[in-house]
Amino acid sequence: MKDLTRGSIVRHILIMTPPITAGMVSIMICQLVDLYFVSSLGDAAVAGVAAAGNAGFLVNALMQVLGVGTVALIAHAVGRKDRADANLIFNQAIVLSVLAGLLTLVLGAVLSRAYMRSVAADQATVEAGTVYLLWFMPALALEFAMQVLASALRATAIVRPAMVVRALAVAINVALAPVLISGWGTGCALGVAGAGLASSIAVGVGVLMLLAYFRKVERYVAFDAAQWRPQPRHLMRILNVGLPAGGEFAMMFIFMAVVYYVLRDFGAAAQAGFGIGQRVLGLIQMPALAVALAAAPIAGQNVGAGNGARVRETFVKAALIASFVAVGFMILAQLKPELLLAGFSNDRETMEVAFLFLRIISLNMVAQGLIFTCSSMFQALGNTKPVLVSSVTRVLTYALPVLWLSKQPGFRIEHVWCLSIAATTLQAGLSLWLLRREFGKRLAPLPQDKAGDSVEVEPAAPPARAPA
Repeated sequence: MKDLTRGSIVRHILIMTPPITAGMVSIMICQLVDLYFVSSLGDAAVAGVAAAGNAGFLVNALMQVLGVGTVALIAHAVGRKDRADANLIFNQAIVLSVLAGLLTLVLGAVLSRAYMRSVAADQATVEAGTVYLLWFMPALALEFAMQVLASALRATAIVRPAMVVRALAVAINVALAPVLISGWGTGCALGVAGAGLASSIAVGVGVLMLLAYFRKVERYVAFDAAQWRPQPRHLMRILNVGLPAGGEFAMMFIFMAVVYYVLRDFGAAAQAGFGIGQRVLGLIQMPALAVALAAAPIAGQNVGAGNGARVRETFVKAALIASFVAVGFMILAQLKPELLLAGFSNDRETMEVAFLFLRIISLNMVAQGLIFTCSSMFQALGNTKPVLVSSVTRVLTYALPVLWLSKQPGFRIEHVWCLSIAATTLQAGLSLWLLRREFGKRLAPLPQDKAGDSVEVEPAAPPARAPA
């Protein structure tokens, strides 16, 4: 466990960001590897896998409920020097991860085909996406346990083990993908089913490695079977922080589903191009997101310790670093998009859509970086309801206009991306305003506001806030 209530905030951010980035890039690379090898199977396969991957946003919503709640509450406990509460939250989160994983498997088996029918451009895309989802669902179910284990470590400022595990899982996925998808060396090509199976095997191995790390190395939080009995009060503590953050990812799922819906009339090539462009955009956004994720446990520990000035300083410095990183990748996407998109498809129409998407949407990378940073600050404060408010606003200001516009004469695919930029910019402004208001309510005045000072709080108490 590392004490983040003392020392240079910039140094803490810069130390934690690279491993977090590596871990997230590993996840994205798994998806890109699937698309890369599936591209040889045709546009329907690419569009199906890309559209099916969007269902991951909905599952990620549930993962965020656990991850955000775990990080915030354990970080607060660490800031209060309350190890017992940190362990209790960790073990209750493990219970929730098992239940959520089982629910994912059941719903995936029942709803996969219905989901694909609602978004796919043709029957071939429906079939490809459904098969991929059914084989990919075990990976999503296992990700809940991975999320809780990694989040507990991140709350205590330990990020390297999760990064190493993610990197090894990616290596396994990259090795298995061509073998299972194309039949390299075996002559038994599973197609899109092989893409899902490769990911499921890789994530399964990753979970086993993290479990081994916790049992043999990790000491601050640990498995305790006596704490696995569900305790409603503490489960609700996790859910109260996590549910609004999970709602944010649910809004992202709706946002992406609307995009796929309005692209149906442009054909499978348009959906495939968007899927490729979206994955690449997600990859180049990862460093800014990693900065925001690194800021969350720093701010969270300082909220628990009552260090209001350090919480504000964490936001300012994280926002500046994230914006600087976002500008760099935005310039790259504008000047050399071919470096980012090379090799994903030989279809000219598909790649034209991907190039157009990346050039336009990359213009909102700074706004998206600010959204990431604000979201992490709300998590650290233990109140994620404003995150959900800003996400709902983005969906409404995008979905309603784009659905209306898609029915009008002269509707072009560029309109889809331009409306997205407008909605994202509005969300960034709203998030900044909501965060300023939350800082005013929760951080001023705090009883101690010097860097390094701490306030002892009883374990059952909420995060430190202004006295009445």
